[in-house]
Amino acid sequence: MLSEIFDEEYTEVNNSAPHWIAFVNVVRQLRKQCPWDRKQTHASLRHLLIEEAYETIEALDSEDMQELRIELGDLLLQIVMHSVIAEETNQFDLAGVVSAVTDKMVRRHPHVFGDIAVSGVEEVLQNWESLKASERQGASVLSGVPASLPALLCAYRMQEKAASVGFDFPDQESTWAKVEEEIQEFKVAASDAERENELGDLLFALVNYARKNQINPEDALRGTNRRFRNRLAYVEACVPNMKAADLEELDLHWEKSKDLVGD
Repeated sequence: MLSEIFDEEYTEVNNSAPHWIAFVNVVRQLRKQCPWDRKQTHASLRHLLIEEAYETIEALDSEDMQELRIELGDLLLQIVMHSVIAEETNQFDLAGVVSAVTDKMVRRHPHVFGDIAVSGVEEVLQNWESLKASERQGASVLSGVPASLPALLCAYRMQEKAASVGFDFPDQESTWAKVEEEIQEFKVAASDAERENELGDLLFALVNYARKNQINPEDALRGTNRRFRNRLAYVEACVPNMKAADLEELDLHWEKSKDLVGD
């Protein structure tokens, strides 16, 4: 099937084949001869996979293409390492990983590789979720959202999934009304446990409002965190002993940082 889909337009991929083969062979050799690489397991590499993913995101956020090139390589190393470990115990191999994701991309893009017509992005997403649900044969609509995701992103993805099957607020106004309702409930919460629960509900409602406005809350908060880090660094440079300064002086430098320090 793939030979019918791909033509000479994609032959430049062949130029990278020797580099790809060499890279995979390097990983296999490391597994055989390097004491550290040899002792690694799927479990022991989990934290490195997470770290490399976040470092890749940091390179994306900074728009540093040279750093992104490096971090994508480090992330690819983790993927190949896990595949080689599985290959050693005949669970699956790298070819199987690539083949499976290729088949999935073709299958879930019938508007590209088939005869389905779509009107735009929304219909593409609807088709994707419909095809995904049919493949999972009755699994929960939320089964594809890892519980280990950062909490804001997890909330966002769960809400997207729920909306894909019609469980959603009808408009932006109703989602904001829910935010205001949760603010009031948070204000009157009587105990620490209740305040924690209500704060969680409030954050969840804000995520929903963000989603309705086509804002990814994880990206939005990461941007705010980055600005805070940069601006506080400016204040620290202006006032080395911040503890000895009064709040008025610190706030003055903070306001200046907004004009002088970029995102």
